[in-house]
Amino acid sequence: MANAAGRRQRTGLFLHPDAARRQEFLAACAESFDRLLTADSIASARHALAQNKISLLVIDLNGAAMPAGTELAALVRSRAGAPVLVLCPYTRSATMAELMAQGPLAYRITPLDLPQLRDAVAGLMAPVADTLASAQQHLLDREAELNDLLAIQRSLQRALYGSEELERMGARVCNALCGYPGICHAALLRTDADGNLQLVAQDARIDLDMHDVLAGRRELLDAPALRGELLLLDAPDKAGDAQLAALLEGQGVHMLLAMPLRGEPGGPLLGAVSMLFDRPLVLSREHFACFGSAAQLISFGMVMSDLRLQNDALGLQLTEVTPFDGLTGVANRRQGEQVLDGEIRRARRYGLPLAVLAFDIDSFRTVNELYGYTTGDRALAQIAGMVQSRLRNSDTLARMRGEQFLVVATHTVAIDAFKLAEELRQAIAATELAGADAVTASFSVAQLAPDEGATELVARLEAALHRAKRAGRNCVELAMAR
Repeated sequence: MANAAGRRQRTGLFLHPDAARRQEFLAACAESFDRLLTADSIASARHALAQNKISLLVIDLNGAAMPAGTELAALVRSRAGAPVLVLCPYTRSATMAELMAQGPLAYRITPLDLPQLRDAVAGLMAPVADTLASAQQHLLDREAELNDLLAIQRSLQRALYGSEELERMGARVCNALCGYPGICHAALLRTDADGNLQLVAQDARIDLDMHDVLAGRRELLDAPALRGELLLLDAPDKAGDAQLAALLEGQGVHMLLAMPLRGEPGGPLLGAVSMLFDRPLVLSREHFACFGSAAQLISFGMVMSDLRLQNDALGLQLTEVTPFDGLTGVANRRQGEQVLDGEIRRARRYGLPLAVLAFDIDSFRTVNELYGYTTGDRALAQIAGMVQSRLRNSDTLARMRGEQFLVVATHTVAIDAFKLAEELRQAIAATELAGADAVTASFSVAQLAPDEGATELVARLEAALHRAKRAGRNCVELAMAR
């Protein structure tokens, strides 16, 4: 329908159950429309949409009386791409994000002053001067946005791959998030046994410490995390905390997005990840999908980190009852340390020479990253088996940690131990590994010195091994007596 000037009639529909709220919107924005209707329920809004050509549907989520759920989602979906504006308090950001998944919509985080509200409505009602040019620019903007989102997903995958303890993983995650355009601070928080959020890691492009943000106002992040919902604050002052707003605005922060972390849908809450932005961004449904996927990845990383800790604890318990490493079949660390202590005592008692070799597979993490942990485990077992086959029955090979091993060589002086290390180094480099490229190893060699204990001997070995690594790896370094 067109008006007398030949322009298509602009008809708006405002949905909110509270009469006073509807009257406020009529008073503020009636001039933006030729005709402005209101609805007090989803059912009446559906009826108005069926009876009228609605140019803009405005859904106000403010107030507990405004329902959400499948009916509201269906209402947005029924617009089939026609303009929708959602007015949303930051405490209901999750509902707005869920509605965005039903179809394109614009949103504004409330509270808004009258000029901001009118500008939001006018912007959606204004005709596009050059439809083709606008569409082309929109496609270019979307392409750049999707490329940035894809890049952050890849960065997070790299950050999470092969993570050990939670703190190291969290530091890499926060660093990866800060690589996204606009994110100037990222923090990972975990829920403790009492249900409170504790800071695990943070990274920043600004001079801001999350401890200062959380001080005395934990509800800002606790609320969405404990409800299992996201939080979007597009202006610091909208949180209603003047001190917080001054702190964030003083660092140039314009926006905050916090995502809860769950191990599985409906599962217990693990924590939250927060992102501070140095610019105001209007997030698309692709943004929400990407950051939601990022939260799932981080949650998975946290679960895996916990499982590794549990496995390590079980492994320590296992070493109490078995002397062998479960992966390689050689002596485990506890057994290796016991053998070393015993051989040191025996060497002293009988005046026998004793040498010890330490070796570390060079850049072994790359094998895991390229070929997977299963292939990496097979490679470690294959190398350990090959080394064991070249040792005497009186020698002991022990896996000390990860890809680091120790050889206790009885009745052996330093020069002979050096020759053995060189032989093993060459053999490792020549070993064809199943499903992976060949690897190299760095060695250190030490002969037991008079009055030297196991702690001092191992310290010399580790220092020499570090020198071998710094020298370019794939070499043997002699640990000189102090």
